[in-house]
Amino acid sequence: MRDSKMPKPNGDDATVASAGALDDETRALVRLSGLITAGSELEVRSTLLAVVAVCRGEWVEEVILQSYLFAGFPRALNAAREWRRISGRAAPESDEGEQFELASQWQHDGEATCAVVYGRFYERLRHNIRQLHPALDAWMITEGYGKVLSRPALDLRRRELCIVSSCAAARQDRQLHSHLHGALHAGASPQEVLDAIDVVADVVGPRDTERYHQLFARVLGK
Repeated sequence: MRDSKMPKPNGDDATVASAGALDDETRALVRLSGLITAGSELEVRSTLLAVVAVCRGEWVEEVILQSYLFAGFPRALNAAREWRRISGRAAPESDEGEQFELASQWQHDGEATCAVVYGRFYERLRHNIRQLHPALDAWMITEGYGKVLSRPALDLRRRELCIVSSCAAARQDRQLHSHLHGALHAGASPQEVLDAIDVVADVVGPRDTERYHQLFARVLGK
């Protein structure tokens, strides 16, 4: 069983640039997350070809796994299939994600992780989601923040930066607004968060990229 403590924040195109606040490995992961969400199969394939050269495999797999929360199962499955082919890595024989007896632990971890991401807005979030449907609230905490986003193989800071790029690429403004806050709460610097938007600027387009810069400025209180 995993350590029940909260994951601690740590401090591209098909070619992975080194400019900006993000290191090459993190930049590649963030780019991959956005492309899984909104790119073509060819774009995902070319991005994975670049990623395999600069990223540790377990981190790539975590980004692919969490993408089903933001991109849906079809895109997550397609990305996983391409990753197995390109990387040559075999799937693990077992994983704690299939151990459903851990559901109470996932709920505990999910509440802790979600509280970090949402900060002072956490209780309001839980109320609002429950008003939409109690099942959505339960699934968000246990499935999303617990079973998936609390997995220890990738730190919460990088996970949130990847979510920023996914939400921007999908043009999900409300969720992007929340996770811009969340990335900061998880330990990302403002420039790292801005870079996470810019990494998928070619997917998002100049108009929406500028709009998301303005949204982030409002998050920072500028």
